[in-house]
Amino acid sequence: MNRDHGGNLAAAIRQYGGALEEWIDLSTGINRQPYRLPEIPARAWQDLPDAPALATLTKVAQEAYRTKASVLPLAGAQAAIQLMPRLRRPGTVRILSPTYNEHAASFASAGWHVKEVAEPSALIGDDAAILVNPNNPDGRAMLPSEILELASHVRLLIVDESFTDPTPELSIAPHLGAPGLLALRSFGKFYGLAGLRLGFAIGAEADTAALRAAAGPWSVSGPALHVGALALTNKGWQASTTARLENEAKQLDSLARTADWQPAGGTHLFRLYTTKDAEKAQAYLAEHHIWSRIFPYSRTWLRLGLPGTKAEWQRLSAALSKAA
Repeated sequence: MNRDHGGNLAAAIRQYGGALEEWIDLSTGINRQPYRLPEIPARAWQDLPDAPALATLTKVAQEAYRTKASVLPLAGAQAAIQLMPRLRRPGTVRILSPTYNEHAASFASAGWHVKEVAEPSALIGDDAAILVNPNNPDGRAMLPSEILELASHVRLLIVDESFTDPTPELSIAPHLGAPGLLALRSFGKFYGLAGLRLGFAIGAEADTAALRAAAGPWSVSGPALHVGALALTNKGWQASTTARLENEAKQLDSLARTADWQPAGGTHLFRLYTTKDAEKAQAYLAEHHIWSRIFPYSRTWLRLGLPGTKAEWQRLSAALSKAA
């Protein structure tokens, strides 16, 4: 199964040349103005992650995600995705597609039969179902009320909320607690610290306990426990970052139109565009050492993350002004 991703900048450099520091990687939905790292105590690096630090992060995450359900910290949302097939015996899983391809790959590698469906109503009928909300790459979104109604007709429903931080009204986390409905949260994307490897699974205690057993001890590093607990309580940074991302998403859409690329959706952290030829559009940007994301199932879709610095915005603007 195809497991292509963004972030494969080394491949772009091999093909188009240039040094790493010359490139702008807009192929992911990772915030390029990250949360400023605090001073990390030496013990977070030297000692095994301890139970009190884990308990602190868990409590902070419950408050941040406005939930009373069980919260399990993991080494990124990807770690949660890898564990999800273990919640039930292999059967058939339906996935609302097109979407992040690791969900299908993870279930298929665990012996599940994967069905990709195009509409939420088609998620009903088998052993498990998965949707990404808002969706990657087109930003399609469902309201919590719609998801809860769907969950009442599905044995196991997994909702990937990796891009929900700027739009918390879309999250089902405040409504979780019953078995068979889980949400996955990414820390690294919104906070711009993907290398920290931190994410969360949220749901009923019975489900998170099964995941905890599968993950084993020390599933989150000491530095991740420390940084996560601080960042998730920083409401001022969260509010200012959300406002900035909302404005810059509109700014990026305006720039894309100058290249005759039409907005086709997205989130606060990435935008999707319809181009005449996505491969040519990606190659054009790559010649300017700007990396983007295209998809094997579409000849026209190109996805861009938001630039971080003023210089990055200027370089992208200059490239797009000559692209039409």
